[in-house]
Amino acid sequence: MSLKDINKVNELYELIKKSKNIVFFGGAGVSVGSGIPDFRSASGIYNSNNNYLFSPEDILSRSFFDKYPEMFYKFYKEKMIYLNALPNDAHVFLSFLEKSGKLKAVITQNIDGLHQKAGNKNVYELHGTIYKNYCINCLKDYDIDVILENNIPKCSCGGIIKPKVVLYEESLDDDVIYKSINHIRECDLFIIGGTSLAVYPASSLVGFVEKGKIVIVNKDKTSYDKYADLVIDDDICKVFKYIQERLEEGIK
Repeated sequence: MSLKDINKVNELYELIKKSKNIVFFGGAGVSVGSGIPDFRSASGIYNSNNNYLFSPEDILSRSFFDKYPEMFYKFYKEKMIYLNALPNDAHVFLSFLEKSGKLKAVITQNIDGLHQKAGNKNVYELHGTIYKNYCINCLKDYDIDVILENNIPKCSCGGIIKPKVVLYEESLDDDVIYKSINHIRECDLFIIGGTSLAVYPASSLVGFVEKGKIVIVNKDKTSYDKYADLVIDDDICKVFKYIQERLEEGIK
């Protein structure tokens, strides 16, 4: 396994070994290793060619959903739903850390549910999940099957069914934010991974670290690198797999 800077990765390993209250904050880059494209990289959803007349940012807005639900759902089902995706080494490592008692929370911007598939229990989904949906009229809940089976999924009351994902122009869930901030304030190590930290207000969570060290693991540089105690510009799957192997070796 080739790592760009083994010394930095070993430094993270030592921090994890010493820590008792770790919080992980991740973005789309965490799921790239599972075959799910990110948003802002050169090969990401926002930069890929598509056959739509509107930009992905426009399509993934609440006003677009309300005005053009059929086009929204066509894009959403093509670009945002990956039911066959499996957890990768990053997800597996975070599940391993939680089971070891070190990791207290996963805060994710992803909507794919892969952290739960890997076994994590304490997951805060800032932007919601593809697996939950509701009628915007009567609020009745629906599973994902109704989304996949209909061009414009509708409730028995006649209302349009919407995914419980946070679109542009919508606010994040206050309870999820509140609980995430509480975990961040209490942590002794805050690991940020697979995110450009370009989306507000999710990126502002970094500012709530009070006593923990901040580590950023991301292929590309972020505007928050200057605030971190350690920055690792590398593939998060490779970094986490290496550290898990070292931790497991120490347990034997």
